[in-house]
Amino acid sequence: MAEALAEMTKRSSYFQQIEEDVQRYTKQIIELRSAITNFKTKDMIELVKFHKDVESVLENLTDESQVLSRFEGFPSKKLEAIRMATALYLRLDSILAELQNWNIVTPVRQFLDKAERYFNKIKTELDSLERIKDEESKKFKSHNIEFDFYILIKIKEAMVDVSSNCMELALKERRNDAASRDSGSNLINGKRKEHGKLLWRAFQFAFRVYTFAGGHDDRADILTRELAKEIESDPNQP
Repeated sequence: MAEALAEMTKRSSYFQQIEEDVQRYTKQIIELRSAITNFKTKDMIELVKFHKDVESVLENLTDESQVLSRFEGFPSKKLEAIRMATALYLRLDSILAELQNWNIVTPVRQFLDKAERYFNKIKTELDSLERIKDEESKKFKSHNIEFDFYILIKIKEAMVDVSSNCMELALKERRNDAASRDSGSNLINGKRKEHGKLLWRAFQFAFRVYTFAGGHDDRADILTRELAKEIESDPNQP
């Protein structure tokens, strides 16, 4: 009996807080209802800012769904679309920023390890998005949000740049190896074989990125040819 009374008291206090929220935030929620209903954009920065403004109000509510249900005609489905579009854009933008700010580290083996791990991590996610992006675009557009999927192209271009940096570094290390041998350095045969394997690995990675991105830019094309030539001329090629 005591537990039942405690639960009733708890629920009473809880719903009392909801009613207080309704009274306290009526003006702001009515303004939000109108703002969300009329919101339309093609600009992802504007989308992110609008979402932030909306959440700055809704985060104060004890129970968002309970409070908003008291306001007839509140565009809950559009609110959800705004949240989904914002989350998707921020996720894609974080991937793009990561690739564009990728640090070139030596030796090339370490660079390749990191690049391949990240590529494997994002490839499945982005491939899945490519398959459903038309459907997602229609869904967002039905709520007057024209999602900028061009960011996917930017991500692919940035991934090609990372791959090109891998090839460039692999070629540099290979040529430094050759220069050391020409100058009489007693570089062990195992080291030369290791460089040969890294050339091949960089080439394979470049091909995977080429397939993912749907092509290469001029820089990547030139580096791929140079890499292939080095591999073909290497007696230790795998």
